[in-house]
Amino acid sequence: MNYDIKDINQADSGRLRIEWAEESMPVLKKIRTRFASEKPLKGINIAACLHVTTETAALMSTLKAGGADVTLCASNPLSTQDAAAASLVANDQIPVFAIKGEDEKTYYRHILACLDSRPQITMDDGADLVSILHTERSAAVAGIIGGTEETTTGVIRLRSLAREQRLKYPIIAVNDASTKHFFDNRYGTGQSTIDGIVRATNRLLAGSAFVIAGYGWCGRGLAMRAAGMGARVIVTEVDHLKALEAVMDGYQVLPMAQAAAIGDFFCTVTGNKHVIRKEHFLAMQDGAIVSNSGHFNVEIAIDELAAMASQRRIVRPFVEEFTLREGRPSIQRDGYELRKPSPCGGIFSYA
Repeated sequence: MNYDIKDINQADSGRLRIEWAEESMPVLKKIRTRFASEKPLKGINIAACLHVTTETAALMSTLKAGGADVTLCASNPLSTQDAAAASLVANDQIPVFAIKGEDEKTYYRHILACLDSRPQITMDDGADLVSILHTERSAAVAGIIGGTEETTTGVIRLRSLAREQRLKYPIIAVNDASTKHFFDNRYGTGQSTIDGIVRATNRLLAGSAFVIAGYGWCGRGLAMRAAGMGARVIVTEVDHLKALEAVMDGYQVLPMAQAAAIGDFFCTVTGNKHVIRKEHFLAMQDGAIVSNSGHFNVEIAIDELAAMASQRRIVRPFVEEFTLREGRPSIQRDGYELRKPSPCGGIFSYA
């Protein structure tokens, strides 16, 4: 079996972590029991480009129990849980191509390796798998029955393809399900984003000004969790109705140009490009934390940040510090910590 993971020796700890996750997934466990006897997916090849976590591992083993041949790669290099990947390979004999922190070249090599299985069904989280199928591997589309897409960002990309009549096979927009965006986006992403920021930075949220760009379902959940931890929440939003809703929910609403100067934490959850840009970096105070919870890190103008920096260094795992030239301290990523060599700075982080 072909696979590419960090360390197969983590399989035992990964199995324990997956079992722990499954305790909160009783419906999936019931489906697995039925799948094991009925085999509704027998003979079907499934290629999945998803967050390689314990929860995804539980899903993959369920699909295999249903008779499917499953291949998995990561939809985000930073969310991969190496122990879960090892368990899937060692204990479930599912090919996995995912390593936490993998670079861009490896990321796309893994997607291509996943597509080498010649899938009949695709499962995507961000539409990268589908994008590659519509470009580099277009010949493989002929054998595909359909697919699924889980994220708001991915659905936006697919609807754009559909409008242009370039989408070559049907895809279910899982993100449109009420149980997905009402609950997973709001409560799941809301909690996991706060958890990721705290783990990456080890900073206290209480008493801070927490700026959230975007007040969709993810933004709503993040605002609720940040406020619950004692932060003063500020929302930036281009949709007037959503901005009004944020005000009615008790949050301050400002344009990013104003929020940049007063925020201690920043998190983008819009799905748009360059929400935080050069002019915002320059306005930020020393020690500001800049992060992204959207599926792709394009929400923050990283190239502009890099061009402004006189120095970059890794200061914590997955946290990169940028020292800016304009005589002000830095930004961290997943930090990106913004430091401008004198009075101002911040951290920029992407999930």
